[in-house]
Amino acid sequence: MSLIGYARVSTSDQDLALQIDALKAAGATRIFEDQGVSGAKAERAGLNAALSYLQEGDTFVVWKLDRLGRSMTHLLQTVSDLEGRGVGFRSLTEAIDTTTPTGRLVFHLFGALGQFERDLIRERTGAGLKAAAARGRKGGRPIALSPDKITRARQLIAPGLNVREAAALVKVSKSALYMALKLGCGRIMRTLENLC
Repeated sequence: MSLIGYARVSTSDQDLALQIDALKAAGATRIFEDQGVSGAKAERAGLNAALSYLQEGDTFVVWKLDRLGRSMTHLLQTVSDLEGRGVGFRSLTEAIDTTTPTGRLVFHLFGALGQFERDLIRERTGAGLKAAAARGRKGGRPIALSPDKITRARQLIAPGLNVREAAALVKVSKSALYMALKLGCGRIMRTLENLC
């Protein structure tokens, strides 16, 4: 059983020394590093190497939770994956250790709170969309074409131009023209598909 450490700083001018000293003091036998890498990035070479290096019975140690996870969801998923592989997890600053019953409880509480927050956001978003719809507002991006451009595109398509050619002449994307025409008339849309 080994303690494997991971240290990360977001910019190249920040120093890893504080984290490395704390990880060594905790007993980490090997430390992987990412320097100048944002926690928001999914691809972190040092983290990927550390996760690949870990074996069953090892404990993965970080100085602070935010050094590992770019979000609560990512953090929970990573620790859950480690648990599935038989690898423990420790965060020194927050004193979380999933190799102990108390540490597992604390981490699962974090998971429950994270899920609760996601559910609240989903609920608020749904309520906001319903309220907007009740006031006659529709979500989504506005149509990129003016009625004049749609009329002009129809005039270009009628004599035989395809949608791509008409879109280029009206100076809009082909997909935007398809969408505008689809919203305008289903029959025209079927005709356009046959033309293309």
